[in-house]
Amino acid sequence: MQHNLFTTMRSLKLAEGCKGTQVYALNPSAPPPPPPPGNSGGGGSGGTGGGGGGVGDKLLQHLSDHLRVNSVRSKSSRTYPPPNQANAVVSPEFLLPCGLPVTDLLEPQIDPCLKFVDLIEKMAEVYRRIEACPQFEKSGAYLEQCAIFRGISDPKLFRRSLRSSRQHAVDVHAKVVLASWLRFERREDELIGTSSMDCCGRNLECPKATLVSGYDPESVYDPCVCSGASSSSRSEMMNDDDVPGCSTSDEVDYDMSFCIGDEEVRCVRYKIASLSRPFKAMLYGGFREMKRSTINFTNNGISVEGMRAAENFSRTNRLDNFPPNVVLELLRLANRFCCDELKSACDLHLAHLVNSLDEAMLLIEYGLEEAAYLLVAACLQVFLRELPSSMHNPNVIKIFCSAEGRERLASLGHASFSLYFFLSQIAMEDDMKSNTTVMLLERLVECAVENWEKQLAYHQLGVVMLERKEYKDAQRWFNVAAEAGHLYSLVGVARSKFKRDHRYSAYKIINSLISDHTATGWMHQERSLYCNGKERLLDLDTATELDPTLTFPYKFRAVALVEENQFGAAIAELNKILGFKASPDCLEMRAWISIGMEDYEGALKDIRALLTLEPNFMMFNGKIHGDHMVELLRPLAQQWSQADCWMQLYDRWSSVDDIGSLAVVHHMLANDPGKSLLRFRQSLLLLRLNCQKAAMRSLRLARNHSKSEHERLVYEGWILYDTGHREEALAKAEESISIQRSFEAFFLKAYALADSTLDPDSSNYVIQLLQEALKCPSDGLRKGQALNNLGSVYVDCEKLDLAADCYTNALTIKHTRAHQGLARVYHLKNQRKAAYDEMTKLIEKAQNNASAYEKRSEYCDREMAQSDLSLATQLDPLRTYPYRYRAAVLMDDHKESEAIDELSRAISFKPDLQLLHLRAAFYDSMGEGAAAIKDCEAALCIDPGHADTVELYQKAREPNDQK
Repeated sequence: MQHNLFTTMRSLKLAEGCKGTQVYALNPSAPPPPPPPGNSGGGGSGGTGGGGGGVGDKLLQHLSDHLRVNSVRSKSSRTYPPPNQANAVVSPEFLLPCGLPVTDLLEPQIDPCLKFVDLIEKMAEVYRRIEACPQFEKSGAYLEQCAIFRGISDPKLFRRSLRSSRQHAVDVHAKVVLASWLRFERREDELIGTSSMDCCGRNLECPKATLVSGYDPESVYDPCVCSGASSSSRSEMMNDDDVPGCSTSDEVDYDMSFCIGDEEVRCVRYKIASLSRPFKAMLYGGFREMKRSTINFTNNGISVEGMRAAENFSRTNRLDNFPPNVVLELLRLANRFCCDELKSACDLHLAHLVNSLDEAMLLIEYGLEEAAYLLVAACLQVFLRELPSSMHNPNVIKIFCSAEGRERLASLGHASFSLYFFLSQIAMEDDMKSNTTVMLLERLVECAVENWEKQLAYHQLGVVMLERKEYKDAQRWFNVAAEAGHLYSLVGVARSKFKRDHRYSAYKIINSLISDHTATGWMHQERSLYCNGKERLLDLDTATELDPTLTFPYKFRAVALVEENQFGAAIAELNKILGFKASPDCLEMRAWISIGMEDYEGALKDIRALLTLEPNFMMFNGKIHGDHMVELLRPLAQQWSQADCWMQLYDRWSSVDDIGSLAVVHHMLANDPGKSLLRFRQSLLLLRLNCQKAAMRSLRLARNHSKSEHERLVYEGWILYDTGHREEALAKAEESISIQRSFEAFFLKAYALADSTLDPDSSNYVIQLLQEALKCPSDGLRKGQALNNLGSVYVDCEKLDLAADCYTNALTIKHTRAHQGLARVYHLKNQRKAAYDEMTKLIEKAQNNASAYEKRSEYCDREMAQSDLSLATQLDPLRTYPYRYRAAVLMDDHKESEAIDELSRAISFKPDLQLLHLRAAFYDSMGEGAAAIKDCEAALCIDPGHADTVELYQKAREPNDQK
């Protein structure tokens, strides 16, 4: 749509109902120093103040000057001077202006998501709701499932539920919101060269398909409707009678005229009368206009052009080629004279014209004033697809945030819980403390109808108020959430009371919660805040035992050790969780302590890894940007050239040191930020660490920095594959290969094809693709991976000698994980001792070796296997195989209760499909049908198509169905 089409619309001088400014909460603490040049800045504490620079700026300048003078010194001369004492050499006090962390200032964050005492029961309940509810309510049921999976922090499960919610959406508003949300989850706004209204080719997210109302879940698999018919083909389909202004008096029997000013618009009386009942009454209902051949229409708010367009529509039912201002006149005329068909046509026509933020801002006022449902939906769609940038547009914010704006949207059915759920999540990620976040959550509360919606809205408002230090309001909202049934909000009630110096009252709340319900890790973690000494440590130990994924207990124990001057033990405590969970706050804490013990190399490594996960991270309680600390520490660490970095990367990659590898890549990118190859390597490491959000960001940067089209297509293919679009990823790989044969294109295609059950022909094709990949230039890191994958396919095809050759060649180029594949080959050749020894080599080489202990357990006797699996669980409690193995052994020994307890221990903090299925099978074998059914339903909530669970579920329900 050409921009000049809207100039005449602006001359209509709409009332300026969208003026306003975005107000952010003031940060009561001193502003952090601004980020270094080249960083657009920002972090957890919001923007920095202007002016001549604050204390933080002067301190950093002082540190920088000091480090330039004292960049090198001997390890042996390092001392720990008392605080605030000037020193001629660099000491931890200069690098830690806030000092070392102290236990009194530590507290865990309250999760803003829904959290349940019995998550499995809740998942089963939602599954039953989805299965039993009418089809028109399924979208809402899947949205509740989204809210539950958001709390589990599994982006794949969340996206799958969001897709299902969009698939079952009925009305246009829901389709617009959910399709925009799906797009946001992929952060396509970060892809250079794309527009917010670009269609990715999937009907599920197509901006045109969302404007089609009706329930048709299978339509999401249809070809995208965006392409449509071109304007030229439409013109060919139109005859002269269809084109406005082509009709002549010889072709049409005009029998009346409307007079507007000095001009007449000739019309066909019965055609105009057919537009609406008011027109019919005026022209045929006994009024004096019925007898007149000329009717004065001057004072009815329509121009000559508008009336001619109305006359044309009365004959053709078309609006083609009319400019937007004329269609808007027709919309107003349709509302005044109740012309429903004309209004619908105008609404649809205008909705398809909205393609930019400026157009949406202009047209939404018309849409709201004239109650044009589709036009407002199209404008909202632009706002939502422009997120997060549109969140900083004051006019957009006023529409969404103000109570008046919500009421106007609600009058047309465009103010839903799903809309404000989406918006509030983005606002909370952007700035938890801002006024915008508060106002959006207030609108979310107003839209909440179902119980789970109220729980979520009240709880999140409580979390935000707590962050803003408005403790009285926080307590009130947490109380309301708890009264609505969200027991986790009692943690917020207790914390708010604690902040208001009601410590004993806070203790009683959590103590009562533990007494009345099955204890969870987060309950004991919270109670530890209100205890002292041994009681506190006991609660924290219990919290870790119940949920080893909670980071706060490790941090607290580490800081307590620092306060006792046991720095090494403190680092060892943090290593426990960082061995299986790349937590930014734990990396920050380890770096903080490393600086205190003058291990600047270790601190720099952790900060670089931390910045890979969260590029805008503010360290030391939000006081200093991570990039500043890198600059301060860099002169104190060993200096590496880019060639040195590559050698370091090979060494750390081969030793399975993923955090160390991330740090090296971050260092290399500082020297060459546009290197797409490095960004891609970064994404692979992040995926290995289960940091999908950060991995996708790295992939997008790799795509944006691509130097060629074939390279860009490969990275786009990986983005599609990692977000669940396998077929589209294959298409990208094939297109890339058609342009230029490359290792990565062949590898992507082989990887995507192998992600399914392969028949012999498919396996042979994957082998050919990997062989082609190995013929193309690449580095040893990737060739080792290709050889490893090729060996796996050969094993599946029972070509063991060829597989062994692949694994041996991979080991030659230091792909350490190939030991595992080679061990599998030995095992299949009945060489169990050789397999065990091969896995032992991997354990000795790999820094992160929990999976190696787990795999080695398959090649030894039961007692040794139990020992290996115990070590695997100790190193990585998130690995589920050890729990399943131990439970199976217990069942074999007829210790049913202990077997259930073993599985329940893991399920309590990791609701895994395989664990739930196995526990359901155990319950079924024990005759506990109700428990088996509940576990099956929870498992099917995770994967409704899991065949074994579906079969077990049907079996467990048979006795109930017969009653």
